[in-house]
Amino acid sequence: MDINDLRSIVTVVSLLTFLGIVAWAWSRRNRARFDEAAMLPFADDPADASGRARQGEQQ
Repeated sequence: MDINDLRSIVTVVSLLTFLGIVAWAWSRRNRARFDEAAMLPFADDPADASGRARQGEQQ
């Protein structure tokens, strides 16, 4: 085994890892969670995103 074999193995492993991440990111099972996370920057109150009210507003 020389350095070119090692480079080929690393390239194939990297490609498979990339394709696995792409498949995970585009899976329908994760869509709701990713859509919710995508809307977090637009939430008025950070507590709104988690469903809890701020303690100062309850008094």
